[in-house]
Amino acid sequence: MATITVPTVVPSPAEDADQLHKAFAGWGTNEDLIISILAHRNAVQRRSIRQAYANGFGEDLLKDLDKELTSDFERCVLLWTLDPSERDAYLAYEATKMFTSSNWILMEIVCTRSSLELFAIRQAYHARYKKSLEEDVAAHIVGDFRKLLVPLVSSFRYEGPEVNTTLARSEAKILHEKILEKAYNHEEFIRIITTRSKAQLSATLNHYNDEFGQPINKDLKADPNDEYLKLVRATIKCLTAPEKHFEKVLRHAIVKLGTDEWALTRVVVTRSEVDMVRIKEQFHKRNSKPLDRAIASDTSGDYRKMLLALLGDEDA
Repeated sequence: MATITVPTVVPSPAEDADQLHKAFAGWGTNEDLIISILAHRNAVQRRSIRQAYANGFGEDLLKDLDKELTSDFERCVLLWTLDPSERDAYLAYEATKMFTSSNWILMEIVCTRSSLELFAIRQAYHARYKKSLEEDVAAHIVGDFRKLLVPLVSSFRYEGPEVNTTLARSEAKILHEKILEKAYNHEEFIRIITTRSKAQLSATLNHYNDEFGQPINKDLKADPNDEYLKLVRATIKCLTAPEKHFEKVLRHAIVKLGTDEWALTRVVVTRSEVDMVRIKEQFHKRNSKPLDRAIASDTSGDYRKMLLALLGDEDA
């Protein structure tokens, strides 16, 4: 479900590293050459290019990209060039220094990565920042948000397809009871959301819908302006239908007055090797407009070229 395109015959990492080094030479930077290489290499290939660049030139490719590029294009290329676990660790660290938006970024990361990927992110975070991700989340996130996010960050969900239907029925009832009590931060409510496998949680939510007449997220709109409830709804959506969550993030990033380049970059970079095909389908269905065209009309220059290349645009 990835959208990036990799050539049938890929040059060696040393060749790519040499071409990137040449892109930095002289008075100007060859941005098109950078895009033509990095936007068309997968995570393993990008890692090899970084190593070949260090071996061949004694320099860090990321540092040279940082020196040569600017603005949103720079941030997009740097995030893309990082290993996925390094990138997510960086995003999580930056999120702990923000305010409300930090909750959403952390939630996206922990709910849409596999258990092994989340474990690798925690390892990368520990190696880079010399402390645990759980520690920082507990230290910087407050109130009900902390009660939800700390167990999400700490989780190691089972990922098999097995479902216990009896358990799904009983836990659907628990969720409904807590919603009726408006006990949205109750430990049982949070336990079910944060620890059950995605298959088990989906079964529970299906039983909830069948038993109580509407999806759980509708019942969680008792106060549409409550930021915690918004995060709970987004958590459930990310765990069960991530393409719908990311479509909404992209729509808000593009459609509202002024483009939210940070959200746009984050989603395109982190999902292009994962499920961007489904996100593009959802965006087209929801907005009657292709995502590529929406981004092309809302961005410009090398930043636009890079985004479109990651989305699989044949001309990028």
